[in-house]
Amino acid sequence: MERRSQQQLYTRYYSYALSICLRYARHREEALEVVNDGFMKLFRDIRRFDPTRYELQSSFQGWLKSIMIHTAIDYYRAHVKHQQQLALEEAAFTYPDAAPTPLDALAYEDLTALIQRLSPAYRTVFNLYVLDGFTHEEIARQLGISVGASKSNLSKARGHLREFLQRTNQYAHAESIG
Repeated sequence: MERRSQQQLYTRYYSYALSICLRYARHREEALEVVNDGFMKLFRDIRRFDPTRYELQSSFQGWLKSIMIHTAIDYYRAHVKHQQQLALEEAAFTYPDAAPTPLDALAYEDLTALIQRLSPAYRTVFNLYVLDGFTHEEIARQLGISVGASKSNLSKARGHLREFLQRTNQYAHAESIG
């Protein structure tokens, strides 16, 4: 792929990619590193993208989203997971409630800021399950943890988010997390 085309693609989709990576990162600098790594993977594998299979814009965005999510997971595995070993198998877990909640009314930036305060393990599982629609089985495979650990991390993430919301006087939202 020629450099000019790469630059145009990067410029057009940079904000979209960054919005995905910010959900997984502890801070903006980490998200920027993941975005750049993700674009390197995209440029390396661009020939694998088949625009004839679907409508070009939406299928490319889906492909880009998948690359960014997997790059964030790779970053997590390489840089963070070993620093945050938790006694996951001992923790109790609950199943998520799929009903709409008052959290739906929170601004995206507010929710992202709260999610970034979670530990890397909790943040990653929360994002994969709640925001990106992965199953616990898929999360377990991707992160090299048990399904129970994935469920436990999700439960703990929700608990921490509830506490964060209570501390910021958003009690109505805290009740809806779980």
